[in-house]
Amino acid sequence: MSNNLLPIFWFFAILALIPALLWLLKRTPLGGAAGTHGQMRTVAVLQLSPSQRLVTVEVGQGEDRRWLVLGVTAQQISTLHVLPPQPEGAAGPATSAPFAQMLMARLKKDGSGDQRAP
Repeated sequence: MSNNLLPIFWFFAILALIPALLWLLKRTPLGGAAGTHGQMRTVAVLQLSPSQRLVTVEVGQGEDRRWLVLGVTAQQISTLHVLPPQPEGAAGPATSAPFAQMLMARLKKDGSGDQRAP
């Protein structure tokens, strides 16, 4: 290779290495790939409508753990409440009655003799 083409060769070699190094950096702990593992998890999701959900997420580790109750829509995410972490399974549907069952029980208790006029 002639001396006139050597700088152009190194220029293109460095340009080719940039995406490869960025890809490698993204997948190593130096790039922050290992820093976020395990610090956030979804605890529960309640679908309110096709575009609205209530989501409970656990953030932090150790003494700094918190549960965030988030309102999620297509346009924004809002923090509705912050809770201390609950025991495992506390947010699951197996530990609490579904809303429909609670509503029916309440209606039976409050208005079993309630008759509406025709």
